[in-house]
Amino acid sequence: MQSEPVRKRRPRRKRLRKEGEVRRGTYIWPNLFTTANLFSGFIGIVNSINGNFELAAIAVLASSVFDILDGKVARLTGGTSRFGVEYDSLADLVAFGVGPGLLIYLMALKPYGRVGWLAAFVFMACGALRLARFNVQVETASKKYFVGLPIPGGALFIATTVLFMSHWDIAVNGSFRLVLLVMTYSLGFFMVSTMPYNSFKDVEFIKAKPSFVVFGVIVVVSIVAVAPAFMLFSLLALYTVSGPVRWIAWKVLGKKGFQEGASVQQPPISPTPERVQEEEQPVLLEKPGQNLEVKV
Repeated sequence: MQSEPVRKRRPRRKRLRKEGEVRRGTYIWPNLFTTANLFSGFIGIVNSINGNFELAAIAVLASSVFDILDGKVARLTGGTSRFGVEYDSLADLVAFGVGPGLLIYLMALKPYGRVGWLAAFVFMACGALRLARFNVQVETASKKYFVGLPIPGGALFIATTVLFMSHWDIAVNGSFRLVLLVMTYSLGFFMVSTMPYNSFKDVEFIKAKPSFVVFGVIVVVSIVAVAPAFMLFSLLALYTVSGPVRWIAWKVLGKKGFQEGASVQQPPISPTPERVQEEEQPVLLEKPGQNLEVKV
């Protein structure tokens, strides 16, 4: 009985990636961090409903960490995509809009009834408008300043306020409840305003003085580690107030818009009849013994 010949398996040819082609699976990593951001926001909503306001505030802090990481990972791996941008905006709306709005409402604004839940809705709606405006103006806006308070900044200010109150056992009484109501409306207004907030994306300064930046980060982390609840609340309060203060200072000094550090694209110059006629004039090239008429 003759044995059948063994067929050799042809080796698989590796497909060479073209120049600029992104490796498969690259887009997954930043979207995983975005999903973690969304998950932390959902956990915060659940804890707010259950009355665990301190855990809900910590969930907002965790969402902010994942929100920073997904952008960093996307840029490092080259996995930026339009899908990732839209997915990140939806996750931010849940984690930094719905979650903190529900947190401040259930903790302090519920006794105000309609005025209370309207404040939470205004915060969430203004956060959505802030995200939409950022996505539209991302190519033309200033890299040094944000236009209006970023939605993570507003959410973190609410979260650190809750942690500050919990750490110092501050009771939510009538007068302090009114302060939180005004604060919620104000944060919504700051997000849709045109007040400048530092984006901390000054790449030239970081490249010029990297050791100074590292030293500053170490100092800030050390200070926060001493009293996390108090220092985080203080830092977020200073950042929130910095927008109105800078806007007033620019008005006094005569600055208009975002002239300092702005990178606004110049609009194209529309052709006028005089310009067209000037461009169509012939150019005479003088050479020994001849003139050549050349159309431009």
